[in-house]
Amino acid sequence: MNDKIRDQILQVRDTGRTNMFDSAQVQVIADQMGFNELVIFIEEHPKEYVNFIIYGE
Repeated sequence: MNDKIRDQILQVRDTGRTNMFDSAQVQVIADQMGFNELVIFIEEHPKEYVNFIIYGE
């Protein structure tokens, strides 16, 4: 995961619009925010995404 993806995850989280474990909704919000990289990242690397949400790594 690169810094851009990490920043996009944090920006989606900061909206408070969804539970971050609801990856489908996170993808919807990311798409609305123009974060195409995040949408693709969650699709291609779901375990790495969840690991970041749980452990911050």
